[in-house]
Amino acid sequence: MLPGMVTIIIPVIIVWQTQQLQIGWGLPFLWNIVPILIGVTFLGAGLVLMFQTISLFITDGKGTLAPWDPTQNLVVRGPYRYVRNPMISGVLAILLAEAIIAGSVPLLIYFLFATVLNMIYIPFSEEPGLLKRYGADYAEYKQHVPRWIPRGKPWNGWMEDRNQQESIG
Repeated sequence: MLPGMVTIIIPVIIVWQTQQLQIGWGLPFLWNIVPILIGVTFLGAGLVLMFQTISLFITDGKGTLAPWDPTQNLVVRGPYRYVRNPMISGVLAILLAEAIIAGSVPLLIYFLFATVLNMIYIPFSEEPGLLKRYGADYAEYKQHVPRWIPRGKPWNGWMEDRNQQESIG
């Protein structure tokens, strides 16, 4: 429910309240297609990430996004092998897409606000909670998988670490 509120309800309210909607950003014909194509690309990537991560929360994590039904297992598959916060990346990609497609400065400001809010909330609130809940497993995961900028190669979990130690030793 929360991703729907953040990505659909609030943006609709912002556009409705501000009446700022300029698809194509007022660019001349044909050029106005460029921001739409860029926005659709971000939207597609964001939707894929959101659906993948929500699915992994249910199947691997045995829980949901809801704080009253959190995951029981640490999820380290799929996009979580590249970056620790792919769900937020997906949500932010959708918000950016909406701002670009709608040609809306208020939506762009909302995207920036959501980005800053997550950059504060995740390291100071969410990550300490995950460390408490998953202990050493999360600490090791956190050590190998970056928070925001994806790794070039997927982290293969604890097997990768054991193989590296064996090749060194």
